[in-house]
Amino acid sequence: MEQPVEATRAVLHVLPLVLDLGGTFVFAISGAVVAVRHRLDVFGVLVLAFAAGNAGGITRDLLIGAVPPAAIADLKYVGVSALAGLLTFFWYPVTNRLRRDVLWLDAVELAFFAVAGAQKALLHGIDPVMAALLGMLTGIGGGMLRDVLVSGIPSVLRADLYALAALAGAGVVVSAHLLHLSPMAAALAGGGVCFALRFMAIRHGWHLPTARPPEAAAADAPQRRHHDEEN
Repeated sequence: MEQPVEATRAVLHVLPLVLDLGGTFVFAISGAVVAVRHRLDVFGVLVLAFAAGNAGGITRDLLIGAVPPAAIADLKYVGVSALAGLLTFFWYPVTNRLRRDVLWLDAVELAFFAVAGAQKALLHGIDPVMAALLGMLTGIGGGMLRDVLVSGIPSVLRADLYALAALAGAGVVVSAHLLHLSPMAAALAGGGVCFALRFMAIRHGWHLPTARPPEAAAADAPQRRHHDEEN
């Protein structure tokens, strides 16, 4: 009986690390691509790669009391971020083509971090509801800081089902934990839900209702009246 328990504990500790590093690498590439597009130098590319790849995880670790944050205490995170930044800087046409042509890349990076964030929060004994929210924060934090550093509106505030997909994936991980399912099954299920929602949102333009200021509604009123009269 002891061997299965020990194996489960090992998976619980290793799986969040693997997902964290995978998400860090992919998000770091996204940050480096944005840096190259804004014509930053190699140092700027590396800074934006690290910020995009680690901001969400650092915020999560600080909130759950896992200090110093893994991205600062463990050189693997810096190494993975630097590798992604240098690959993008020297082979930008290849990495940019991957980001432009492969629609699922954005969904994959979000799924990695949402699942890893929720599982690490659960591992530290955080309430399940808050663990799901921390999973979402882990998924969207790096992208928000990346966009802010280049003076852009964070894509999470306007992209199709971005934060909602992360929250759904993290929620599945938490639900699986409460049902005492295996961590691997929880990760696969949560990642699959997050990936599917984000991919379908990109593919079909699914989005939440957007705010409409009064002046925009007033400008649309004559056009709507004309349309109603024609019908």
